[in-house]
Amino acid sequence: MEMPARNRGTQGEELACHYLQRAGYTILERNFRFCRGEIDIVATDGEYLVFCEVKLRDSDEYGPPEYSITSDKQRTIRRVAKGYLFAKKIREHACRFDVITIRVDGTRAVLNHLRNAFS
Repeated sequence: MEMPARNRGTQGEELACHYLQRAGYTILERNFRFCRGEIDIVATDGEYLVFCEVKLRDSDEYGPPEYSITSDKQRTIRRVAKGYLFAKKIREHACRFDVITIRVDGTRAVLNHLRNAFS
């Protein structure tokens, strides 16, 4: 039986959060929604506030997962990040946009962390 896409996405976010925490990040929020958009993970990495998009794929049928971060998706993430800053009343803070891709190959997951993936 195939797992629903939402559950797979949640599993990918769990893997990404564990990875980030082991790397010293502090997870502030998951699935932050603002004006019909969402950021998967908001975290801190030292002085940076990191907005992180997670993409999980179990095949390259539609291309590698990083290819799904189109200019429209980047624009949405930037808009939601501005909404996060507004909602949390954060005026000045160094921010960064990261992408974590996860490729599932049988029972093995390969995670790739793209820091500062776009500006």
